[in-house]
Amino acid sequence: MNLHVAHDLLACPHCGQALTPLERRWVCPSGHSFDVARQGYLNLSNGPEPANADTVEMLDARTRVQSAGVFDFVSRGLDEVVPLTGVQTVLEVGAGTGHYLAQLVEDRPPARGVALDVSRTAARRAAKSHHRVASVVADVWRGLPLLDDTIDVLLCIFAPRNPAEFARVLRPDGRVIVVTPAPEHLRELRQSYGLLGLEDEKHDRLLARLGEHLAHEQTLGRRLTTTLPADVLTDLVRMGPNAHHAPRLPDTAQQVQLAVQLTVFRPR
Repeated sequence: MNLHVAHDLLACPHCGQALTPLERRWVCPSGHSFDVARQGYLNLSNGPEPANADTVEMLDARTRVQSAGVFDFVSRGLDEVVPLTGVQTVLEVGAGTGHYLAQLVEDRPPARGVALDVSRTAARRAAKSHHRVASVVADVWRGLPLLDDTIDVLLCIFAPRNPAEFARVLRPDGRVIVVTPAPEHLRELRQSYGLLGLEDEKHDRLLARLGEHLAHEQTLGRRLTTTLPADVLTDLVRMGPNAHHAPRLPDTAQQVQLAVQLTVFRPR
């Protein structure tokens, strides 16, 4: 069980005090107690799972896409902005399967990670992603169940953002890395199959919102144009929010653009 790697990082979602592991449960000084799930994750969500949480089918599709290497260019971008040495703690919010977090931790021993997701199904997957990754269920919008000033690197990859909480848990020399889709990301699929659109001026709004709590350090663009078979294109549609809207699905191979922006923030 991997939760022990977060023994000095987690906080009670009710009172904010440090949680201490005791066999199959974690407790705080005020007596709040949280049982460890038999699949190895800790549920600190302090509320019901939202209707748009990732499903088994979404996570299966994401696993196939990631295993096929479609988003390896994102991993390479992360490697460019995350130092190979000096990183002790990594948090990924909206971690899903824990794919990106596990890669970063593996390449940076003895770094340890916390995979945080609102989906219990995702938490089960992340609990198996790496022996130095602890899996926690929590809702970013309700706050992060972590102690102040504990995280060296915070990853937010196509995931919800809570700037005030990001700033609170970040160490003074830490970094937040937000990965968002660029305007041309999957444009061909969005136009051909009526998928959800991307917000105009998305990056400007990201800078403005996080800029209230964090300082913008740099933004890197990473792009890949490739031809993918119909089954992989279908998984690309089914792995994200479009899965909740019963979209039309690709039935033939197609050239697509994959494009993201990696935006790095530091404490003010």
